[in-house]
Amino acid sequence: MEITAAVCRETQQPFSLEKLALEAPRPNEVLVKIVATGICHTDVNMRNTDGFTPKPTVLGHEGAGIVEKVGDSVKKVKPGDPVVITFDSCGNCLSCIQGDAAYCQYLGRHAFSGKRIDGTTSLRKGSEQIHSHFFGQSSFATYSICTERNVIPVDSSVPLELLGPLGCGIQTGASTVINALKVPAGSRIGVLGVGSVGMASVMAAHLCGAATIIALDTQASRLALAKELGATHAINGTEEDTFARIREIAPQGLNYVVDTTGHLGIIKEAVGHMTPRGVCALINTAKGADAHINILQMVLGGRTVRGVHQGDSVPDIFIPQMIELYKQGRFPFDRLIRFYDFADINQAVEDMESGVAIKPVIRMPLT
Repeated sequence: MEITAAVCRETQQPFSLEKLALEAPRPNEVLVKIVATGICHTDVNMRNTDGFTPKPTVLGHEGAGIVEKVGDSVKKVKPGDPVVITFDSCGNCLSCIQGDAAYCQYLGRHAFSGKRIDGTTSLRKGSEQIHSHFFGQSSFATYSICTERNVIPVDSSVPLELLGPLGCGIQTGASTVINALKVPAGSRIGVLGVGSVGMASVMAAHLCGAATIIALDTQASRLALAKELGATHAINGTEEDTFARIREIAPQGLNYVVDTTGHLGIIKEAVGHMTPRGVCALINTAKGADAHINILQMVLGGRTVRGVHQGDSVPDIFIPQMIELYKQGRFPFDRLIRFYDFADINQAVEDMESGVAIKPVIRMPLT
């Protein structure tokens, strides 16, 4: 079938909307008509990076849509079902068997290889191969080929165009607080960087009953929204001595830190401002840098610094939970979203990078 997709052809170049041929789904695959898809910083990082995700490729990994067709072996969904598309995983490695698909041993292959396990792609333009299956979906397109494992059936009473970011960014921020850190009521937490992931962490910390929720960013508009969504304190890193202010707010130290910045200096300082047995969750993967942490500080304080992917989420469980909380008015992630037409995808990326949009979501044409 013919689809329209935003193709990444060259590193650090704008996406180009092109007509492509998409294969029919194989026995374990699901064809989804995309209604809307979020844009994540990982999409932009892959566009701007050489040698990690092959090009030309179709990116996008926060899709939501309607199941159009399923392969013969698919039992989880049927045509007409509304779904959110999340990250893909193998289902067979030890991590997946234990319910830790976010740490699938073959995550790189399923997320970044640009092809199926057998080396094929589902997209072509004439005789040209276009890489597909980014995070198991490549949802910067009007249709997407997914697997049964990474489509999540969702409540049809909630606008589907809102739900794509639950498959990655919003899931990551909220689940890091709720499932990875298990933040208890009355605790003190710092959220470093309040883009969409950090903002979801703030909302989740508020849900958990954290007594002190400190939002750190350099944009006043984001900090103002963070306060509205549950942060008890906001620190503008361009206007204040960040850690002097944190000491003032939480002289006993922070029980938890969620870092979305990837800034090594900030991470090191934040760890130094944690209580004994404090835990720092590292989410940002863009820089891939080596962090230097004081071992004595770790040992004598029993402190932990750990990486977190997708918030340790089990998407089939956690995505419906987020939707239910949204319906109850307790998790208003829709306030982060700004919509764009598919034709304006490059403007949406620009607005995300400049901070104009916290979570841009691309609406696909209705036809």
